[in-house]
This record gives sequence, structure tokens and C-alpha cells, in this order.
Amino acid sequence: MAAAEGSPGASLWPGFLPWGSALWAEADRARAPVADWPPRWAVAWGDDAHGAWADLQVGKVAQRLRWMEPGSFLMGSPATEAGRQRGEGPQHRVILTEGFWLADTPCTQALWMAVMGGKNPSHFAEVAQAPDRPVKNVDWDDAQAFLVKLQRQLPTGCEPALPSEAQWEYACRAGTTSAYWWCDEMDPARANVQGRYKGTTPVKKFGPNPWGLHDMHGNVWEWCADGAYRTYSEAPVLDPVVSPEGDARAVRGGSWIGHAVDARAACRGLGRRGDRDPLQGFRLALRSPGPDQSRPGGPGVLGLVPASGRNPARP
Repeated sequence: MAAAEGSPGASLWPGFLPWGSALWAEADRARAPVADWPPRWAVAWGDDAHGAWADLQVGKVAQRLRWMEPGSFLMGSPATEAGRQRGEGPQHRVILTEGFWLADTPCTQALWMAVMGGKNPSHFAEVAQAPDRPVKNVDWDDAQAFLVKLQRQLPTGCEPALPSEAQWEYACRAGTTSAYWWCDEMDPARANVQGRYKGTTPVKKFGPNPWGLHDMHGNVWEWCADGAYRTYSEAPVLDPVVSPEGDARAVRGGSWIGHAVDARAACRGLGRRGDRDPLQGFRLALRSPGPDQSRPGGPGVLGLVPASGRNPARP
């Protein structure tokens, strides 16, 4: 991850937070080094222009995850952004004090079936390249059941989860400040929206954002860990997440048939916990120690992550 808005190298320096403040002290502690590299769960790992990556394998299915370093970013949309909707402002600084692993794609039908078995819930289960398309028609509890089953296959201390709204937007923006990671206008060559492709598309049909993540805009809405909307204010905030009480759950990213403005990085959606929406999927996050949280600029820039490798003890 290049040093930019969103990376520690650009966003945690004193220009954004006063020296000696509680927020600064918390952010400073977040940059303590972590030595668990390669991850215990990885079958392969490495470092490229997008940053550190590691592959998780379940049966014959591999899912690449990208390391999201601690950092800060401006969450929400500016008042001037086209398509801005209620609840997206005011724009404010969010500080994420812990890094996390995030799948580089939405959960695919292949990964879902490898973990869950049984019947594929997706509408597009019989079309071309179906295993590589996102799983959908899964409610929030279905996603939680997936995480529970997956955790049984991981080493102790590795916790699969859904990303929070803040984590999701941080990763989606990938150091950018525009409505979409490429600019303020939708580019149909970069995302599946507005029914252009008559259904979901394989998860790597479109190129990744600067941090190596595909389909952050469009294809399927993605469940987040949060419950009902957090009310934004102008004050900086640390690691925000709304406890998932009641039926409301945050969703992000837009869908293959939705409007382009719904796929903006700042756009917020709400789903109901028990609804199996045909436009709804999710993306795996993993709370697990990363390669090194101490260096500003990111592993893709400084090249301090050890060389790529494979774990012969895992399939």
C-alpha cells in the first residue's frame, strides 16, 4: 500500500491529530510490530505492488486475503459528491488501530460450498463460471454460520468475521478520496452495476483497487458486522462499530442491478438480519496478526515482507 490517504505513512502523522492527544496515543500504540509472518493459516504468501497477501485454502478452494494495515481515512461523502444520500455525512476522520486481513473478492459460490456443503443458495448457480461468481441469497445469520464453520478449520487465535462498516470503507477507498476508487464517475469497465451484465459476474472480471481488492463497487451488496447506522459527527473516532442488536444490519457496495450511485464508497445500505436478498453476499475478514504493523508506507512499498512461499504442511 503506497503512502497515501488511508495509509499510516500519510494519515497518522501529527498534522491530523494534536501531539499528546488520547487519539494520537492510541494510534501510536497500534503501530507496534507483529511478528506472525507468514500467517499460520496460509498455504501461500507474498508481497506485491498491492501489499502483503496470503492464501487460505478450504478443500480445493483457495481464497486470497490482503493485509489492511492500521491507518486513518475520511469516512463518508463530502457535501458536494454527486448522488450523496442521507446518513453519509458529515465526513469525518476515522482511525483504525488494528490491522486485519480482508478477502480480495466477495465470498464465491465455490468457497461457500467448500465450507458449508449442502445446496448452493445462489440464483446463478447453473450459469457459466458459477463457482467463481459471488454467493448470494445469504442472510446475516447464514454468513455467521459460515464464519463459525470456517473457524473450526483455522489455528487458535484466528477469528473469521465480517468487516465493520469503517473497515469496509477504508479498504474500498484504498487511499483514495473520490466516489469510486478510480474517480468520481462510474466506469462500466471497472464494476458490475445497472444490470449491464444481466447478472453477477465472476469476482475477478474487473481489476483490483490499489490495495488489491476486487468488486468493492457493484456485483453484490456485502453484509457488514454493524447493526443499525452509526450517526456521523465531525469529531474523529477510533474503531467505530455499532453493536448488531435487533434486525437491522449495515450493507455496503451496491449490486449488479443497482444504481451506480449506490456503489459509491460512502454509500450506506441497510438489510434485515433474516432476509435472504438475491442481491446480497458478503466478504470474509480475518482477525489475525499481520506481517508488521510498525512501518509506515506498507509492505508493497518498503519490501520488508519475506519472500513468497508455500507451506508444505498444508494442502
